[in-house]
Amino acid sequence: MSNILSAVLQAIVQGLTEFLPVSSSGHLALVQRFTQVSPEEGTLLSVVMHLGTLVAVFIAFHSTIWNLILEFFRMAGDLFTGKFRWKDMNEYRRMIVMLIVATLPLCLLLPFYGKLKGLISQPSLLVLGGCFLLTSVLLYLSDRVVKGDKTGRNMRYTDAVAIGLTQCAATLPGISRSGSTVATSLICGLSKKYAVQFSFILGIPAILGAGVMEFKDVVTSGQEVELLPLAVGFLVSAVVGFFAIKMVAWLIRSDRFKIFAYYTLAVGAVTIGLGIYDLIVR
Repeated sequence: MSNILSAVLQAIVQGLTEFLPVSSSGHLALVQRFTQVSPEEGTLLSVVMHLGTLVAVFIAFHSTIWNLILEFFRMAGDLFTGKFRWKDMNEYRRMIVMLIVATLPLCLLLPFYGKLKGLISQPSLLVLGGCFLLTSVLLYLSDRVVKGDKTGRNMRYTDAVAIGLTQCAATLPGISRSGSTVATSLICGLSKKYAVQFSFILGIPAILGAGVMEFKDVVTSGQEVELLPLAVGFLVSAVVGFFAIKMVAWLIRSDRFKIFAYYTLAVGAVTIGLGIYDLIVR
């Protein structure tokens, strides 16, 4: 029963913080640290919860994702038949290209995954707190800029690169992937609705990739598997994640996104304080 309750708690945290701009990895690191869950025990559940939040994205944006899939095959057909024209791309086709451009910086990090793994899985409280503060700064800046109206029709390649680079930074625990990419999208002048769409759909390869990497670690560790906590974690993270996506969209439409700048500022300050306390009492 304790394993199931732990799975529910972690799944709620994962489902909320994967999409709310507060850093899922940072909050899970804090929860696992204070509930004494070892990295090995949390890895497999983390894989399953990532899949749950991935399902939430597909459900929340099913119409856009379906149109992107259809347009991808049309574009592939035009490339093979020589009918493809950059200047004639429609909105969905341009979105596909921008998503690819924004994902490329993350692909460049793959060779360094092993070196980043230690920092990601067991971050010091000082590093974790500093990353929370960086998230706070990004969210605050996005609230201060004049809101734009760019969509797939007029989004620039430099916008996609900037969003992709902030997604790379979000591999560090404490820097929110959704928060940093949505904030950068708004700073680049994307409309509120399109910023949410682009950021969360962009997260599909990132979430899937993180799950694959973590799954490889599970396979090599020979860890014992308890199916019921995993099933509960998957279901809870999917349901909570879906409602978290809806909440983020509402917060951005109603200009309440900035409250998370204050929240991550407070969490970052407290976490750094705890880190300093740990150093003093050791």
